[in-house]
Amino acid sequence: MDKENPRARLYYLFGTNQSPQGSSWLARLPAGIFAICVGLFGLAGAWRRAGAFGWELAGDVAIVLTWAVGTIWLGLLTLYLIKCKRHPQAVMREHRHPVQGSLQALLPLSVLLAVIQFRQPGQGVWLILALVALGLHLLIALRVVTTLATGQMPSNAITPALYLPVVGGALVGAMALASLAYPGWAAMLFGTGLSGWALLEARILSKLFEGPMPEPLRPTIGVELAPPAIATLTAAVIWPQLPADVLMIGLGVSIAPLVGVMARYRWWRNVPFSIGFWSFSFPLAALASAILEAVHRGGWPLWIGIAALLVATAVIAFLVLRTVILLLQGRLLPAE
Repeated sequence: MDKENPRARLYYLFGTNQSPQGSSWLARLPAGIFAICVGLFGLAGAWRRAGAFGWELAGDVAIVLTWAVGTIWLGLLTLYLIKCKRHPQAVMREHRHPVQGSLQALLPLSVLLAVIQFRQPGQGVWLILALVALGLHLLIALRVVTTLATGQMPSNAITPALYLPVVGGALVGAMALASLAYPGWAAMLFGTGLSGWALLEARILSKLFEGPMPEPLRPTIGVELAPPAIATLTAAVIWPQLPADVLMIGLGVSIAPLVGVMARYRWWRNVPFSIGFWSFSFPLAALASAILEAVHRGGWPLWIGIAALLVATAVIAFLVLRTVILLLQGRLLPAE
């Protein structure tokens, strides 16, 4: 890896910044910051499931958490839209970047999760938002697939971050359409997400097994946990009558990526904290939701699902604490 052309080493998530010297903080606001909203929306959904499945306290927690993250999401979305208007060149640089361009998918991903959380029957605005978000995902995914298929993707840029636009958008989009009562289209998107996962899996895993990821990218390794956990949850949402045993197959598939990530713990544990570590949040929240679904459908003790939910909550609470510390220290955004 280290023998590659220095230009191929990239700027990664928060490495060498491409913004001109003296650029405003708004121009340096990365799309990767929406990982915070994505993770918190996922956690709110897990708490809502726990409430619906019998833990009364969880319902109240879900409501508070949903509106809190909704407020954060609206604030960040407003700021990023202002960035698009005032600093379009910075947005396009981000879009063309082989890693940051994939992380831009977190913005429409957060919109899809907001649709799932806030949708109301008969309100067509949520369908419009979902379609706009899916269209943006398609644009980002096409760029990623084209870059990969034509051999233009730098070797060091082949990381789990590529799952976000190609796999994440389809699977979460399927959940959004299912929640809006379009199960047929949701099933088609589910299939698209699985095909995208198959398209990328061998390439990404073979690269990961070659050796340590470049240090600035190591925090994003949590995305490796995402495809099986989110696919299992998506299947549960689309097909409410799916038996617990089928969901257990998906949970079993989720174990290998978890072991693979933890086996490389020594590679990323000492990396300075950054927003990139939010890559663990949504996969863990989705995994907790999938476990809750399996527990409920299998008639198993609820404490099993609650334990998974509390573990995910503890990890995300730690991420929130470290993020607040970064914000207070003035190091939340990439340097000029």
